Amino acid sequence: MHGLFKWSGKWWPGVIPLVVLWGLAAWTSTATVEADLAARSNAALKDTVLDKRRISVDGRDVRFAANAFSEDGRLSAVASVEAVPGVRLVNDGTRLVPEAKPFVWTAERDVVRVTLGGNAPLPSSKGKLTEAPKAGLGGVEVVDQMVLARGAPLRFDAAAMLLLDQIGKLKDGKITITDTKVNLSGMARELGGREAIAAALKNLPEGFSIAANEIKAPPYIFQAYKDPVAATVTLTGYVPDNNVHAALVAAAGRKFFTEKVVDNLKASIGAPGSFSAAVVPALGALSRLSTGTLVVSDREVKLSGDALYEGAAGQIRDGLGKDFPQGWQYKAEVTVKPAAAPVDPTVCQQLFSEILSKGKIRFESGKADIVPDSAGLLDRLIETALRCPNATIEIAGHTDSDGEEAANQALSERRAQAVVEYLVRAGLPASRFTAVGHGSTQPLAGNDTDEGKAQNRRIEFLVK
Repeated sequence: MHGLFKWSGKWWPGVIPLVVLWGLAAWTSTATVEADLAARSNAALKDTVLDKRRISVDGRDVRFAANAFSEDGRLSAVASVEAVPGVRLVNDGTRLVPEAKPFVWTAERDVVRVTLGGNAPLPSSKGKLTEAPKAGLGGVEVVDQMVLARGAPLRFDAAAMLLLDQIGKLKDGKITITDTKVNLSGMARELGGREAIAAALKNLPEGFSIAANEIKAPPYIFQAYKDPVAATVTLTGYVPDNNVHAALVAAAGRKFFTEKVVDNLKASIGAPGSFSAAVVPALGALSRLSTGTLVVSDREVKLSGDALYEGAAGQIRDGLGKDFPQGWQYKAEVTVKPAAAPVDPTVCQQLFSEILSKGKIRFESGKADIVPDSAGLLDRLIETALRCPNATIEIAGHTDSDGEEAANQALSERRAQAVVEYLVRAGLPASRFTAVGHGSTQPLAGNDTDEGKAQNRRIEFLVK
């Protein structure tokens, strides 16, 4: 017996390494089997639509957790794992994604980003909706705050994608789908954007409808800037159509007799009513300023700048609003340009001649009524007259040779007198002026062409 225990004591230490090796082999074999079952279980689910899928294996038992988007889909996914060869038991930890009632989805745009919120029906929908603004808006930042939920209406993806196409037309705003009802609010990026969005909404998928469309148009802005240094008047902004465009550029050409008209206008829908009837007199007021800015925004006209003399500033501040259509607002911030240095009568004559070589005082055809287009020119003449306060000035009227000589003589006198009255209303002493008419007796050019006749119809300022 003693000998047996001695032998056993020698045998036991040799068994220990064998047990360790056997355990290591068993563990390795089990780990390989578990990894294989996990890989094959995952492969079995490759065609299923799940969220947050997790698979773990203990021996041949599989723990399977995931969020499914329908009961049929959930049961099908569990059955797919159960059918994997070698799986003994599936511990089912799957559940359904929560259902959203109502199903709400939002897209909101601000200056720098698009934020997507509310619900999305599937991971693929979520990804597609997140990528769409990036592609359509040139890589704009997209913030995804959507959560997956069941309960989306039929054709949800098509409706949401169409609405995302409209987000690029917004400067800022929000689009919401609540079940099948669509709400929109915000400001269109450009004129015409509101109308373009409304047209696109007619293509919403069947079953969807507009509950509210509160997209506003941006302000309809027309601007003009008079720059005396560059001798330009620059027109920017919008006009209703090409006909109005041409008419306003032509009106500017008549009113701004020394400035080049720089035309940067674009035609666009959305103009307020009586647009031209407001802009034309506003351009006339700008033409009377030495330097100035005109901004027409919707039905409001703002004019700022320097008038050539105090009387003109008062007229522009107080009188222009009377020329506007009903419902329009007028705001003038007009100051007076510092008075220019006095000059002697000879220089005064040179200044008068230079001004009248660039523009003509115009009258209604066959009448002595001065047309409003001449206001800017007359203000320049008045400013010059103020620089030689002691000089007396003859205002001479001339006509072309059309018609009877007596009628032309009378018309030339009346037109000269109309100019004198204009100067006196501006604050100049009547004693400084004499009105003289010469009819057609002192032509500058032949009366056998329209161009020659136009040169002969004129008013001259002669310093005495």
